[in-house]
Amino acid sequence: MARILAIDYGKKRTGLAVTDPLQLIASGLTTVATHDLIPYLKKYLAQEAVELFLIGEPKNLDGGATHATPLVIECVRILEKNFPQVPVKKVDERFTSKMAFQTMIDSGLKKKDRQNKGLVDEISATIILQEYLQNK
Repeated sequence: MARILAIDYGKKRTGLAVTDPLQLIASGLTTVATHDLIPYLKKYLAQEAVELFLIGEPKNLDGGATHATPLVIECVRILEKNFPQVPVKKVDERFTSKMAFQTMIDSGLKKKDRQNKGLVDEISATIILQEYLQNK
């Protein structure tokens, strides 16, 4: 089986998480500068088989679009253009950043470490992926 790769897309940074080859466990992969996302993914896909991109779709509490929604729509377009063999699925990402921050607190990370926004993005991508696996 190939892996599933989750993307928590942001204007500056993008968090990435990936499953194991059996698609049982979600693990944080890394955080990359958003402008480096496509080159990073090209290199990653040259080494690993990926069967699906999951991308977090930002929504308001009422389910409507946010200011970040157009950025994600553009990212989906770029992913589909660069990786036509890998389908892209949008998933609701409401509350993932808050859940990621709470996970950092619960795991005992010091305040200074919790201020690492890149880590929050990576954990958010992992939460998106874990929720997808649980609901699959």
